[in-house]
Amino acid sequence: MLIHHDCRQFRGDIPCAPNKREGVHCDGCPYYDPVTENILVIKLGAAGDVLRTTPLLTPLRKQHPHARIWWLTHSPELIPKSRVDRILSWKSENLEILHALHFLRILNLDKDHYACALASSLKADTKEGFVLGTFGEAEPANERAKAKFVTGIFDDVSLENHKDYPTELFEMCGYEFQGEEYILDLPPREEFPTLDASRPIVGLNTGAGARWTSRLWNIEHWVELAERIHTSGKNVLLLGGPDEEARNCEIHRRTDGKAQYIGYFQLQQFIALMQYTELVVTGVTMGLHLAIALKKKIVLINNIFNPHEFGNLYGLGEIVQPDAECKCFFRGECINPDYFCLDRLGVEKVFAVLERVWATPNGKHTQAPLQMPGLINQP
Repeated sequence: MLIHHDCRQFRGDIPCAPNKREGVHCDGCPYYDPVTENILVIKLGAAGDVLRTTPLLTPLRKQHPHARIWWLTHSPELIPKSRVDRILSWKSENLEILHALHFLRILNLDKDHYACALASSLKADTKEGFVLGTFGEAEPANERAKAKFVTGIFDDVSLENHKDYPTELFEMCGYEFQGEEYILDLPPREEFPTLDASRPIVGLNTGAGARWTSRLWNIEHWVELAERIHTSGKNVLLLGGPDEEARNCEIHRRTDGKAQYIGYFQLQQFIALMQYTELVVTGVTMGLHLAIALKKKIVLINNIFNPHEFGNLYGLGEIVQPDAECKCFFRGECINPDYFCLDRLGVEKVFAVLERVWATPNGKHTQAPLQMPGLINQP
């Protein structure tokens, strides 16, 4: 009996999808799609970073149409099954599989030491991105990774960088970024009975995770912004996870329910809920990257990151920053004893940006020039 072990559809442990669906065998199968090489992408987390790495699949697939692409991650639900053949979570049985294989290319895009250790220990013709150095620290695996490596270890170099993240990512892997979009498999449409969608919805993603208190705009500002949005003829929906539960409940209460809050959800439901929004106001969170993937209009509140990292947000919106110097570049907690810079970001400024973004067609928005984080911007 003929068996195509090299077919993209072939599993070995269970029947392939065409056999299950139509009963076909390898001999004469119209779905035979031979693969000639393995390529591994290691991008573990955080979830938003995983999502914003998916544009890389477009040139990777174009250059290697006959490759079986593997992706190792902590967020398997965010990896598009239409573009990746084998999606693996980090667990011992999956690492055993990877150790048994030989790869044409390994692209390790994380500097976590255990990710670098794995990339160093696996068999491959070419290793790109980051590996583990002689003394147990991350180091560039190849010449192209050096620039991205250096921006991650020296704050002053990072502050001087004017390249956006996709450009750096693509260059590290030997490609030129040409606006390739995020790739996300959308969940089925879901009904949320308590959601009021009678008017266009603006989503307010009010948190930044427990680790990043330096990025939290205060509740009073969110309350005032929600009131302004509601008065302007739009509905407001509060977005977040368990870390934002208390904050969102408080905003909902203080706006007398004008800011809707229907709870937090698992990721696929959260994506389904975000699809009801037309514009999202967010900090640098997974919500930002989901908004980009869903092609929603965006107002991005930034203070501690180099704004050039986000480019032009794919023409979907605008970055707004406080009119005060931020002294906490890439820090999770504010260390400024004089003031908290986000307190100097007024609601009037954010609402003005929101109205401008709302009036601009998707993909057409042009970001005004921005200085480094926290340096005074033009209103």
